[in-house]
Amino acid sequence: MASRKIKKGPSWLEVGLGAFLAVILGVVLGAAYLVTKTVITAKELPKDAPANAIYYLEGSRNTTSSGAAEEARKNFLAGESVDVTESEVNALAGDGAPSKPAAEKDKPAPADKMLTPGTINVRIREGTIQFGCPVDYNIFTILGTIIVQAKGSFEKHGSGFVFVPDSVMVGGCQVNHLPIVKDLVLSKLLFSHPIPDDMANAWGKLGAVSIEGSTLRLKMQ
Repeated sequence: MASRKIKKGPSWLEVGLGAFLAVILGVVLGAAYLVTKTVITAKELPKDAPANAIYYLEGSRNTTSSGAAEEARKNFLAGESVDVTESEVNALAGDGAPSKPAAEKDKPAPADKMLTPGTINVRIREGTIQFGCPVDYNIFTILGTIIVQAKGSFEKHGSGFVFVPDSVMVGGCQVNHLPIVKDLVLSKLLFSHPIPDDMANAWGKLGAVSIEGSTLRLKMQ
């Protein structure tokens, strides 16, 4: 009598591994959808804004603030306490960012670079500071731009003050509850441009940092 082959189904390990991979794939696809979800850029939140809409509210940029911003920078580097407005902070941020030649400003991200952060923008309102910037991406020949933004305040850690975010978003995806991802987003995308040594040295001498209205108050020790 010929022996029969007993067909075996997948083991519990295989079933569990398949379920795990399905969950991971679902999370990745869900995150990708949120990251690429449309973010509306505006100066103020509209009164009739849809509940499910995601907004990026930009801080003011005023070209007339550049003179006052430069004066505040000189005083700060000289060891003086200074108050800087939202517009003045943005003037300094714009001056400190690497600039593109005029012919390259409208070009997409370089083919050999997947992510290219733009100039940072600062918004200071109601005791909170927000940092944001557009990031051009070029992933497998798919080109586009996403908005990265983080809201929070400054706290003293060790011998200096650091930005502590309450919210970090990449497009429409919240990442502030993912420590490793959050840290990579902050260091590689939002704060990718190094702070000049003289500014970093002066910042290390601060005794207090506070936000009042749309003004950042920097008090030396």
